[in-house]
Amino acid sequence: MVESECIEREKGSALLIHPNYEGLVTGDWFDPLYWGSRAQMVGSGGRGAAWFIEAEGRRLVLREYRRGGLVAKLAEKSYVFTGEQNVRSFSEFRLLNWMVEAGLPVPRAVAAMYRKVSGLHYQASILIERIDHSVPLADLIRDLQASDWSRLGATIRRFHDAGVRHADLNCFNVLVKEAQFFLIDFDKGQLMPSSARPQWKQGNLERFARSLRKVAGETTQQKVWDSFLNGYNGSQTA
Repeated sequence: MVESECIEREKGSALLIHPNYEGLVTGDWFDPLYWGSRAQMVGSGGRGAAWFIEAEGRRLVLREYRRGGLVAKLAEKSYVFTGEQNVRSFSEFRLLNWMVEAGLPVPRAVAAMYRKVSGLHYQASILIERIDHSVPLADLIRDLQASDWSRLGATIRRFHDAGVRHADLNCFNVLVKEAQFFLIDFDKGQLMPSSARPQWKQGNLERFARSLRKVAGETTQQKVWDSFLNGYNGSQTA
């Protein structure tokens, strides 16, 4: 949990705000219509539910939580409420800022919101600092060198060594900025207990490999995978 985090409540809604942004963020900030033409929809990956915005001179990303797959046809934006401690936006906010404090390459969470839409359901959004001048890995796969893939492998290993499980490790949730790699979108991510079986790490890697194959093809995935694993297994540090 972020030290001195602030929770504001009003009319069935709750805002969790990072201390750096206390007194700035309001509930309106979570409404893309509030920003009008100043909200630019994020184009790569996702489900059409994220916008780049600029607020008080700060460049941010606003993301709504939405379901995918068949269940989205029934309840695209609402989730069953099982207690505030389980709200998806609050969980991601706290995990992101724990990782920032741990020195892992992720964006800082600015604020998280949820709103009860019935006694049993809620909708949620999160505001995150934008990583300027970054590009999704999916757009650069064929441009990266072996040393880049090794460095990416070492970066992913840092998260695993810290016990961080990314629930959807794919080519769109890795951002590249110059020679650095950042992970984003930690919805359903979690800190794994030290007693957890290590298979979750292999599952993460297999999911990432499938994403590479889907985006760039099996030949490219196989070509870069050895370099990635060399970095992951300690041949190069991040």
